[in-house]
Amino acid sequence: MEVGAEGFARRLPRLRRRILRAAFVGEQQPVHSELLCVRSPFPHSGSVPSLFDSPAERYVKARQSVQRFTLVQLGKCCFDTESELPRYVVHSYNFFLFPSTLGIRDVEFTLSASSIQFLSHYGFDYNKFIKDGIPYMNEVQENILRQHLLAGTWKVCSNADKDVLKKAIDEVTSWIAAAKEEDTMILQDLNGYHVLEVQLVLRQALENVWTEPLGDKKVMVKKVSPEHRQLLENSSSDHCQNKLILLSARGFTNLFQILVKAKKPLVGHNMLMDLMHLHDKFYRPLPESYEEFKRNIHNLFPVIIDTKTVIKSVQKKCLFPRVSSLLEAYAALCSSNLNPKGPPCPVIALASGCSRYAEKKSPHEAGYDAFLCGSGKMLLKNSFRVCVGLWQSFSSLDAVEADPSFSQYLTVLAEHVNKVNFIRGGVSSINFSGEDTPCRHPPALIVHVRGWPGLTERQIYQEFKSRCRFDVRRLSENQFILLSNQYKHVRLVLRDYRHHPHLQVSVYRHWRHSPSVNCLLQ
Repeated sequence: MEVGAEGFARRLPRLRRRILRAAFVGEQQPVHSELLCVRSPFPHSGSVPSLFDSPAERYVKARQSVQRFTLVQLGKCCFDTESELPRYVVHSYNFFLFPSTLGIRDVEFTLSASSIQFLSHYGFDYNKFIKDGIPYMNEVQENILRQHLLAGTWKVCSNADKDVLKKAIDEVTSWIAAAKEEDTMILQDLNGYHVLEVQLVLRQALENVWTEPLGDKKVMVKKVSPEHRQLLENSSSDHCQNKLILLSARGFTNLFQILVKAKKPLVGHNMLMDLMHLHDKFYRPLPESYEEFKRNIHNLFPVIIDTKTVIKSVQKKCLFPRVSSLLEAYAALCSSNLNPKGPPCPVIALASGCSRYAEKKSPHEAGYDAFLCGSGKMLLKNSFRVCVGLWQSFSSLDAVEADPSFSQYLTVLAEHVNKVNFIRGGVSSINFSGEDTPCRHPPALIVHVRGWPGLTERQIYQEFKSRCRFDVRRLSENQFILLSNQYKHVRLVLRDYRHHPHLQVSVYRHWRHSPSVNCLLQ
């Protein structure tokens, strides 16, 4: 189900009930950052990931990207268990988002040409993002707006909104000159949050008018005396009280806060960037400290499950094909070739009004991706495969119940809870509830250059590129470190460069090759 600014406030109470009833919530965002699309073999290439990155170094790179880019769409799926039937009912929602333009500094963000092209190829509608995007703000922006409202110094930043407001003011000022007290007029065809902005501007500009909303697209304007106006402003039924303005301006952040308070397990796929955007856009600006970021996320979402981490574990323990994308993993889990003789997998049913994804694949649409990674076809079936793997290991069919509860799935997945996949780096996953475990890479190689002055990292990379893939880091003027995640590449280079006239390649030993250790020994 697609949800935009128009009608979001009306749906919010129902969304709250869905979240509170859910066993867990699937979450996904479409590609919104060049960090997800580009890889560099050079560790100092701005915000691009490298095998040399520690989690803290990667966080610094990703933080720069998150601060520059915005969210265009966010998918949420609520998975509710039915007591009378052993199945999960899925309520899927696709939210279009756009930064709030009410009362805070105009938000600037970057658009990646490759990401625009990628999402356009898969049918993303940028008109909905711009014209009907649900506003949002974090706590810092909300505090700024609150101060402006108390001081009466708020303003509208969007030029498009200003045109709408100017048109409304012109209509009202033309009408009010001949109107009598208690006369009314209706402003029509106002989209989304223009209803609130029009009322605020009119009340600020004209002291003898009163406004009330009529549904999602209309505003009633009444001519009143200043005394009557003051009485109405002090009424508890006023729709433009500061607390209601803040509620409206927060937009999607209200749903985020409901999700945080509910403390439901949050499920996603390759979640690091998603969690960073959630923190930055709806909670607080990302802190400089990586450890503080981890603590904040764990406080917000005590139970996180990254299906990418689960899949990597299943591939090691059970018969499971190598897959590279979320859609491929979903297809593999739907295949009857996996454990055809084992107990049946969980039953998943899309709720009425949310059945579009059962009829049509929509890859890289946020709501569809949230459905894939959170659905029984991904999380539940992955955990079920782990159960089956245990059953196969111990040859005990009784070890796997026919209809396990979600708490039993969580028990099976305990070793993966709060561990988010880390793409190409010094650890395999980020542990939001403990210490990060170092990744076991093949040994690093050191290249000594002789008789080839002025060699750069890029030239070293090009030299080895035809044989294998390495990330390159300069160690000294004539030494470079090579790092790969493939043992066969390390063996190949050690063999082929054994007698090279200019490049001497050997296994890197910290005690022998580190400049700091050599300096200390000298």
